Amino acid sequence: MTSLKFDAVLFDCDGVLVNSEPITNGVLRDMLAESGWVLTPAECMRLFIGKAVKDERALIEANTGQPLTDDWMQRFRERRNAGLLANVTAIRGAVEAVASIHALFDGRIACASGADRFKVELQMDKCGLMPYFKGRIFSGHETPRSKPFPDVYLAAAAALNVDPKRCVVVEDSVTGVMAGVAAGATVFGYSPLEAGHDSPDALRKAGAALVFTAMSALPELLG
Repeated sequence: MTSLKFDAVLFDCDGVLVNSEPITNGVLRDMLAESGWVLTPAECMRLFIGKAVKDERALIEANTGQPLTDDWMQRFRERRNAGLLANVTAIRGAVEAVASIHALFDGRIACASGADRFKVELQMDKCGLMPYFKGRIFSGHETPRSKPFPDVYLAAAAALNVDPKRCVVVEDSVTGVMAGVAAGATVFGYSPLEAGHDSPDALRKAGAALVFTAMSALPELLG
């Protein structure tokens, strides 16, 4: 343990642990089109990746001309959850990497997501990740501010009794990298060079200390 450069690892969820973004954004794009705002898949990903839909109320209302009601959000979550339950998978290599890192850090890992807890836990259960994160899942919906503010990462570090400056944050979006940097952590950016992920250059500009392209590489980078 004394040879490790860091004391804990804090993971984002969507796009880092689970391949959920295309599913969630597909549902969002369909519902926005039904409300009168037509986007391409790429446009929807660019606008909403790494962000909570509820925090984009002004943007959605401006482009649909309709209020973003609680009923609309409830229907979005129901359709999103159904899609995730049917189709979400783990990021390639993520389960194996998490298992190795869990052992390497004696369990001092956590998931700090901008998504609501139900979604995160549904995905963890579906993808075989829950054994490594049970009791250490943190939602930006349960903190005063969500990403790009640092609140959810600060909450995770506090729960692990670790100084945020001694943590690595693993993120795939500019919004998430900004949150990790604001928390004082060292941020490792994950960019597999696929559609739906922010580019290595964008992650570096946001403050990522390094960028890697395969989840299988992460244990060695940390060890």
